[in-house]
Amino acid sequence: MVANFKSPIQGFFKGLIVSCQAPIDSPLHDPLVIAAMAQASVNQGAVAVRIDTPAHVEAVRRQCPTTPIIGLWKQQLPGFDVYITPQFHHAEAIAEAGADIIAIDATLRQRPEGETVETLIARIHDELGKLVMADVDTIENAIASQKAGADIVGTTLYGYTDPTQHLSPPGFDLLSQIVEQLDVPVICEGGIASPQMAQEALKRGADAVVVGTAITGIDLQVKAYQKAILIASEKTKVD
Repeated sequence: MVANFKSPIQGFFKGLIVSCQAPIDSPLHDPLVIAAMAQASVNQGAVAVRIDTPAHVEAVRRQCPTTPIIGLWKQQLPGFDVYITPQFHHAEAIAEAGADIIAIDATLRQRPEGETVETLIARIHDELGKLVMADVDTIENAIASQKAGADIVGTTLYGYTDPTQHLSPPGFDLLSQIVEQLDVPVICEGGIASPQMAQEALKRGADAVVVGTAITGIDLQVKAYQKAILIASEKTKVD
């Protein structure tokens, strides 16, 4: 590793990282809007942002030149379940766009062209000079990602893979296991829906907390409210 590898995460500890993303069919899925979300988050004290796609990372980097960016690129590849920065060329594009840290799917699921978590992390370190955040779903994959060289481990995929599909985020139990068994920084991500839940993550030893939908997910939030209101309205009619 290069000497300055740890510098982007020095200010993370016990802080809030805001995931500024939007569905591809949303009017919010625009680089300028995502950059505005990021700037608003930083203005209110966010220590970093998590951003999807090269275009959005580039826009946020221009808007927030000194803000640490955790970058990723979600890609649905035919025949494969991995989708968070699944291959090296995706990581390369995110790095070139200005991300400080590259988030990858660090489950042991197959990926194209024989790439593995180990080879992907090694290439990101050696060829791009970037830190790697390993998004995991289980303690086994968390341990494996640390052995593979991950610099940060996150609970991001808890509840979103076949082995964990019966579980609902946030993965507080997984978080506790990772904190106890690993010696790299740990980020709690997924399902944090209130300030109180963020506090609970920190109490359980998280070095930082990522919040997305609860802060920036206008589409999903409105949809949830509308569904609740519709159910209440139908119940009132029946009563």
